[in-house]
Amino acid sequence: MNDLVGLVSNHQQEFTPLIKLFIVMTFMMFLPTIIFMMTSFVRIIITFSFLKSALGAQQSIPNQILVGIALVLTIFIMSPVVDKINKEAIQPYREEKITFQEGIEKAQIPMKEFLLKQTRDEDINLFLDSARIDKNDVTRENLPLQVLVPAFAISELKTAFQIGFLIYLPFLLIDLVVSSALMSMGMFMLPPAMISLPFKLLLFIMVDGWNLLIKSLILSFN
Repeated sequence: MNDLVGLVSNHQQEFTPLIKLFIVMTFMMFLPTIIFMMTSFVRIIITFSFLKSALGAQQSIPNQILVGIALVLTIFIMSPVVDKINKEAIQPYREEKITFQEGIEKAQIPMKEFLLKQTRDEDINLFLDSARIDKNDVTRENLPLQVLVPAFAISELKTAFQIGFLIYLPFLLIDLVVSSALMSMGMFMLPPAMISLPFKLLLFIMVDGWNLLIKSLILSFN
């Protein structure tokens, strides 16, 4: 990877518009992976999925709406990181104060800082051991992205599942109460989910659920 970056850096003055277009298109192919695996998007969209399932409103809340909200929140949460990358790497490179390779190295620093804050040491050690990298030569500053990114991904999955468990608890209690009430009245043919849904929505509205959930997600990254 470093050899490739060095080659690009040494020959960047020879790039033709066609080669630049090819590089941009190649980067765009990997952009969804970058958004999904190196940002807050995973935790947010999984949390929304758990909320949708806990409410029992699979058909009432379109997936496109949840994905749109998750993308907007991701942009909001990642904006300090993007601003730092723009200030320390992109702008100096555009002003020809640093080389392309130096810009890549400087752009990785804010991203690594964000990823490290959200990644558990156990997950980092898992991929360090699997990659057969000498831990004595690795520090938090020079941790390679091929180790940090998958460790961050599984850490985000665990955090999202923990949040989902907490979301499920109050709605599960409502389902149990409604099911017990229907059974005691002998209404075995009436679907409990149909009766519990209005009570779940009422509870969610009374506690200002969206505000509380979004606030909790934002604070979880701080």
